[in-house]
Amino acid sequence: MSSIFHNVISVRPFLGNRSKAPQLMALSTNLIRYQHPCSNFATSSRPKSPPSHFSILSQHPTDKIPSLKEACKHWSLREAFLSLTNLTLQSPCSPSQEAYSSILELCASQKAIFQGQQIHSHIVTTNSLSDDGFLSTKLMFMYGRCGHLSCAQRLFEEMPQRTIFAWNALIGAYASHGLPFKAIELYHEMRISGLMPDACTFASVLKACSGLEDIHCGTEIHGAAIKCGFDSITFVANALVTMYAKCGRFDSAMLLFERLHGRRDVVSWNSIISASLQNGKFFEALTFFRKMHKAGILMNSYTAVGVLQACAELSLLKLGMEIHASLLKYNQEFVIYEGNALAVMYAKCGRMGEALRIFGEMGEKDNVSWNSVLSGYVQNGLYEEAVGFFYEMLESGFKPDQVSVISIASALGRLRNPLIGREVHAYAIKQGFDSDLQVGNTVMDMYTKCFHVIYAERVFHKMPAKDYISWTTVIACYAQNSCHMKALEMFREVQKGGMEVDSMMIGSVLQACSGLECLSILKQIHGYTVRNGLLDLVLQNTIIDVYGDRGKVKHAFQVFERIENKDVVSWTSMITCYVHNGLLNKALSLFTDMKKDNVEPDSVALVSILAATAGLSSLVKGKEIHGHLIRRCLITDGSVSSSLVDMYAQCGNIENSFKIFDRAAYKDLVLWTTMISACGMHGRGKDSIQLFREMQEMGLIPDHITFLALLYACSHSGLVNEGKHYLETMTSKYGLEPWPEHYACVVDLLGRSGRMEEAYKFIKSMPVEPTAAVWCALLGACRVHSNHKLGEVAAEKLLELEPENPGNYVLVSNIFASMGKWKDVDMVRTRMQERGLRKDPACSWIEVGNKVHAFVARDTSHADSVAIYTMLDEIMQRLEMEGGYVEDTRFVLHDVREEEKKRLLHGHSERLAITFGLIQTPEGAPIRITKNLRICGDCHEFTKLVSKLFEREIVVRDANRFHHFRGGSCSCNDFW
Repeated sequence: MSSIFHNVISVRPFLGNRSKAPQLMALSTNLIRYQHPCSNFATSSRPKSPPSHFSILSQHPTDKIPSLKEACKHWSLREAFLSLTNLTLQSPCSPSQEAYSSILELCASQKAIFQGQQIHSHIVTTNSLSDDGFLSTKLMFMYGRCGHLSCAQRLFEEMPQRTIFAWNALIGAYASHGLPFKAIELYHEMRISGLMPDACTFASVLKACSGLEDIHCGTEIHGAAIKCGFDSITFVANALVTMYAKCGRFDSAMLLFERLHGRRDVVSWNSIISASLQNGKFFEALTFFRKMHKAGILMNSYTAVGVLQACAELSLLKLGMEIHASLLKYNQEFVIYEGNALAVMYAKCGRMGEALRIFGEMGEKDNVSWNSVLSGYVQNGLYEEAVGFFYEMLESGFKPDQVSVISIASALGRLRNPLIGREVHAYAIKQGFDSDLQVGNTVMDMYTKCFHVIYAERVFHKMPAKDYISWTTVIACYAQNSCHMKALEMFREVQKGGMEVDSMMIGSVLQACSGLECLSILKQIHGYTVRNGLLDLVLQNTIIDVYGDRGKVKHAFQVFERIENKDVVSWTSMITCYVHNGLLNKALSLFTDMKKDNVEPDSVALVSILAATAGLSSLVKGKEIHGHLIRRCLITDGSVSSSLVDMYAQCGNIENSFKIFDRAAYKDLVLWTTMISACGMHGRGKDSIQLFREMQEMGLIPDHITFLALLYACSHSGLVNEGKHYLETMTSKYGLEPWPEHYACVVDLLGRSGRMEEAYKFIKSMPVEPTAAVWCALLGACRVHSNHKLGEVAAEKLLELEPENPGNYVLVSNIFASMGKWKDVDMVRTRMQERGLRKDPACSWIEVGNKVHAFVARDTSHADSVAIYTMLDEIMQRLEMEGGYVEDTRFVLHDVREEEKKRLLHGHSERLAITFGLIQTPEGAPIRITKNLRICGDCHEFTKLVSKLFEREIVVRDANRFHHFRGGSCSCNDFW
């Protein structure tokens, strides 16, 4: 500003009266020397140069200079200073107090601190400060508005007489700049001095009470305002509404607002709209906005920002766009907080393109502007875009703050990108943000999602202050990363410290209990939640999940039954529990109950029920669920597509699996793997390999599960060389260490192909200890290929590793039976009985219409049993006469006579199911049956002949794979 005065004085033709030049030059010199009036109001040093946009070097002497009043009216600092200079040159006296007052108010409104300091210097130089304190108060007000509170306080302390206006100026400055304690303290000093407050005093002090959220202090000031008769003044009432809202007393704020009827201005409406927003009453905020509109009160920028916030929270895009249009109608460009509010609204409504456009059009941007877009990307799941925008922020010179760090750390956690995550963490430490509680919690969560437990631990232990979110996050970190005991130890620390425990923390503790597989601890945590009143709906659903994971279906159902208002998650959790524990019919029954209860299933519930239909091979029910998904437009979900592919494959309809797969718009690794597995279980190993190659061409990286599905496909199609190749590929090309299941697949592959010795050598060369699954695969192959010597070795190892698995005893017993070692068979069966183990009886079922019909061996319980056995006798006669069928009694593993063996073969469950299918289904219709055990060789031959003589396609799903019988042959080529 001194350069302005200097430039004006330098233009000699403009001076008019030469005799005043020395005085003006002195004034200019003092202004040039002035630096900061608060350091010493009498002495000074040279100030910094003023902003270039205030320079008037280009001003011509002949240009018309507006009056000071006009300049201030037009909010032009440049013109105001020109006018003040002109006044100084034309008058022998100093500018009037009114002139100084006008220009100081202009500096305050524009927060032009440098120009305000120059005016202060000018006032001091011309000795214009009077004892009445008028200009001193104006200066205090200017410094307060510009945030220079120490200057305002210095002026206040040096005032010989303090008017109510001086007190109000400093109280208002403190209240507006985050020093509410000082504002209230100063108010009490004023009262002690004997000076009565006015309406402005109460408005400022109430603002301070709002900042402190101190209801006691607020009600005290309210009482004083009533005594002084100022509570009926509109702006005081507005301040009261705001104070009660900030202190959580929305009802009181509403009552005061209602009493303002007939005296409400735009600030009154803004206050109650803001109060509604602060208390989470977003619909009420919009209701007040509509009432304000009906009352004929025009909205201002603050109204617009409040309404846009409500629109953002409620995702009311249409109303938000209407507010946007209104702002465009009345303003050429947005002020910064309007632009920020619009960007947030569009981001929360999922319109990131619009949010980015608003951001780009903003002339001025602050931290909120950048953070609004950054957090918008994160909220909309656009994590890669969030990282790109963060780099753009840095390149533009913007300095990220705590909010920026929180947003980008969240995105990096979702992306599981620890490399950039550590860089962001380092930046936070460098800037001192790591001491911020929310930053620490978010960085810890980021490391948790990136599986970096050690880094998360370090962040936790270095945090100067921790809240219950910090403890919840570190417990979740341990639970999610298989450090289950550490999670429980942390929870004990929480209990010892008497800290707050919420349902989210208990959820993480339950996850740790699930990982530990310790039912007693799980029951203790369950009891703790009940005793402490923490058992909300979310936690009840979680407890059902955990009990289900642990196989405690009864406990899970007890919790489910006690839930009064079950939501879709409750039903889904219980259905999943049944599916997980093999109770598939109960899952379907519960799904029916769910629909009767008018609970609309979501995609997660439908995926669970698809798993049940797949397990039961219930094609009719599966198609019903598929139709429901189409009607609800849920088919696009990736997990849904994968579940449908699996369901159709397990129901024997591989063609429909291919249709779903081919129509999927986006194929992720799970979908490719599911389709590879589907082909494998149907004996289409070459199709599995072709799919794997196509997946590689798409750039997808296979994981352990993908290779497991591929090796399984090779095993069931006899593709020995291909299987060995892909086992080597997963280690050499993709760096994946094989699991025991991968080795078991290769042993199964070699064994099924008759390479028994090679399979045994492969087992001995394995880099890990062979598991029960490996020996079981070898034992199964020994039985098929009658390798009794290796079979005995495998049997011994299998029973040693898994002595509690009844299936192992059955397999070993069958091996001994095929060898004719009946004493060994009796010994194995006795050991099984001594351990209390029971063999699952052979069972086959067929779905006809909407009903599933199940059969066990030699079953006579079915309503159509007589018709079934009559038809079966006719089938046997036709097979013997036309097909040359002869029973292969080698597959009867009982020490009985030959005739009895034939009788036993005739009563196998799969034959009963096929016979029932021939009776109940139309001619030419395919027959689909499912068996819980491996189909025996004789029934396999029986089914081939039935398919030929009765011209039916018969699809049999046994415990290992699918068999498609057509025209007397099977898709397995007798290799199973």
